Amino acid sequence: MKKILFLILVLPTICNAQLKDILTKTTEKITTITKTTGGVDITAGLKEALNKGITEQVSKLTATDGFYKNEAVKILMPEELAKVDKRLRKMGMSKLADEGILALNRAAEDAVKEATPIFVSAIKKITITDAKGILLGKDNAATVYLQSSTTTALYAKFSPVVQQSIGKVGADVVWTTLIKQYNLIPFVAKVNPDITDYITNKALDGVFKMITVEEKNIRTDLNARTSDVLKKVFALQDKK
Repeated sequence: MKKILFLILVLPTICNAQLKDILTKTTEKITTITKTTGGVDITAGLKEALNKGITEQVSKLTATDGFYKNEAVKILMPEELAKVDKRLRKMGMSKLADEGILALNRAAEDAVKEATPIFVSAIKKITITDAKGILLGKDNAATVYLQSSTTTALYAKFSPVVQQSIGKVGADVVWTTLIKQYNLIPFVAKVNPDITDYITNKALDGVFKMITVEEKNIRTDLNARTSDVLKKVFALQDKK
């Protein structure tokens, strides 16, 4: 009876003490993440990481063959035009089909040059609340944030640039010839795809895919943290 009475009196105290300890540790962790680490705000670290992704990866896409010779982002024929590619090659027009694919990628490479100012504007708007969620999120949390805050603006910016790029790199002539040749084939369903929309969306996909690559590098590879800011801030993530 004394043991039972002892448990009734003491057990709640033990449970409350354990609960208080858990809450204290959780609060301390949140406080640590919220405050600066070694005088460096986590917001600054996240901004630098995203800027690094743009500098290291997106800039590569703007070079000649930045899309075309990068298998991760290379733009191929639209799915609905796979039959066009196949039919032309079957009829000995492989060169024309290859020129069509090259033209898609050249237009994307040219258009991506317009992306950086929009990214810079979005990165400047990252708040401490955004930064906490991003730092403790998945390997692509920063990219997802950037994607959600820039896609609409990027599409609006990319689309007319892609349209101009199509003419600049000669993609309009190549694609007009390609589609015209295909539509001359007897008994095939005629096609007239919106190449501007297709290239714009594929260019955006490629941009965010490459930013994800750099973000994952910073999160998982200590050597990719090339500044004190990145080292200190992402050390917090390592402890999560």
